[in-house]
Amino acid sequence: MKTLIIVPAYNEEESLAGVIGDLRRHVPSAEVLVVNDGSCDGTGRIARDQGVRCIVLPFNLGIGGAVQAGYLYAERNGYEVAVQFDGDGQHLAKEIHKLIDEVASGKADLVIGSRFLVPGSYTAPLFRRMGIKVFSVILSRILDTTVTDSTSGFRAANRKVIEFFAHTYPEDYPEVEALVLLHKRELRVREIPVMMQERTGGISSITPLRSLYYMTKVLLAIFIDLMKKVR
Repeated sequence: MKTLIIVPAYNEEESLAGVIGDLRRHVPSAEVLVVNDGSCDGTGRIARDQGVRCIVLPFNLGIGGAVQAGYLYAERNGYEVAVQFDGDGQHLAKEIHKLIDEVASGKADLVIGSRFLVPGSYTAPLFRRMGIKVFSVILSRILDTTVTDSTSGFRAANRKVIEFFAHTYPEDYPEVEALVLLHKRELRVREIPVMMQERTGGISSITPLRSLYYMTKVLLAIFIDLMKKVR
């Protein structure tokens, strides 16, 4: 299947070369697209030096804008599968085939790689664990299926989801809200277990205070999404 790997990257010069190398080793048939989200370090230069396609956003739009730019590229260029893969080195390219195979089987329209379905393989910081747990309980009720890793940025989407996300995608902290929008559109979501590791470079922007803000904002967005029509 014609596959695009979308790598949203904001100031990931420490990890990006390793991420691209990992993708080339394990999924050489897929095209890699780096979305440089207004970085102020050497992220763009590294993407060019590695010879991958790169979309350069004129300023930092945030993860939602960066990922949607990737989906829009996938839609316009006829990709059948789009894989979201973080630029910080947490995701492992050797796990991508699991997600693609699940999409290809037709069992789901969007497949999420969950780090929490492999016991003891990954420990998130306390405040993030609390937020993830709250989102998991709420989303499991809404989607009528068990969701353990709603904030995972490791996902594979089929053509239906590509076309939907190219034009409808949350702007800020999008991972959780995007699942609600897919449910409203009657598209199927499924989780599978994957291994992840700690980021290989840079510093996470999610501090304890941001975690509280993030959780409050996303919960409000979820309830608003449940009340509005999705086209």
